[in-house]
Amino acid sequence: MSAATLAPLSRRSGGWSRYRHSLWLLTRRDLRVRYSTSALGYVWSILDPLVMAGIYWFVFTQVFHRPVGTEPYIVFLLSALLPWMWFNGTVSDATRAFLREAKLIRSTKIPRTIWVNRLVLSKGIEFLASIPVLVLFAVFAGATVNGDVLLFPLGILLQAVLTVGVALIVAPLVVFFRDLERAVKLALRFLFYASPIIYGTHDLPESLQPWAAFNPLSGVFSLYRAGFFPDQLDWYQVGVGAGMALVLLFIGILVFQKSERSVLKEI
Repeated sequence: MSAATLAPLSRRSGGWSRYRHSLWLLTRRDLRVRYSTSALGYVWSILDPLVMAGIYWFVFTQVFHRPVGTEPYIVFLLSALLPWMWFNGTVSDATRAFLREAKLIRSTKIPRTIWVNRLVLSKGIEFLASIPVLVLFAVFAGATVNGDVLLFPLGILLQAVLTVGVALIVAPLVVFFRDLERAVKLALRFLFYASPIIYGTHDLPESLQPWAAFNPLSGVFSLYRAGFFPDQLDWYQVGVGAGMALVLLFIGILVFQKSERSVLKEI
C-alpha cells in the first residue's frame, strides 16, 4: 500500500467513519499479505497454538499425570492459548509498528493510532477465525457447554481494551529504546507462564490466588473458559482485570499522545 493510496483517507473530514475505513483498509492489507504468501494460509494461524496445546496436554496428562486445569484438558488449554496468541502476536508486532513502515507513516496524515490498532484488529480477526477449532475440540472431547458461554463476547471486549492499551505503550517507546523490543519478548515469555494458561488460578496456592487477579489476562481467560468450565469464572478477577485494562488503555493513550511528535522525528 502506497502513500498515494492512503492520501484520500488522510483528510480530516469524515471523522470516525473515515478512521474506521482507514483502519479496515490497513487491516485487510495485513491479512492479505500474511495469507497470500502462504499455501496453507489459515492453517498456520492455528497450527502454533494447536502444537503447543498438544505438547502441554501430553506432558501433563501422559507423562507427569499432574492434576492441573480441568477435564477435558485440551479444551481447557485451547480456551486460553488461542486468545493468548492474539495478545502475544499483537504486542510482539507492536514493537515494530512504526519502524517497519516509517516512510509511509511520515508521508500520510491519518491518525497514527491506526498503525497500532490495525494490529489489534488483524490479530483479533485471526482469533475469531480460530474459534471453530475450539468448538470442534469441545465437541470431540465431550466438553459440556453452559449458559456462561454468553460471556465470551465480554472476554473479547475486555481483551481488546487491554491489548490496545499495552500496544499503545509499547509501540512508541521502542522507537526511542530499541532494546525494548527484546525486553518485551522476554516479558511476554514470562507472562505466558505467569498467566493461567496451562493451569487455572485455582491450581495456585491459596496465598497467591488473590494476587493472580492483578494479571488482567486472568479475568479474560476466566470469561473464555466459563462456558465450558463454570468453576473457572471469578468475578473478582474479571473486575480487577477490567479496571487494570482501562488504566492501561488510559496510560497508553497518554503515552502515545505525548510521544507522537517525537516518534515522527525519530523514525
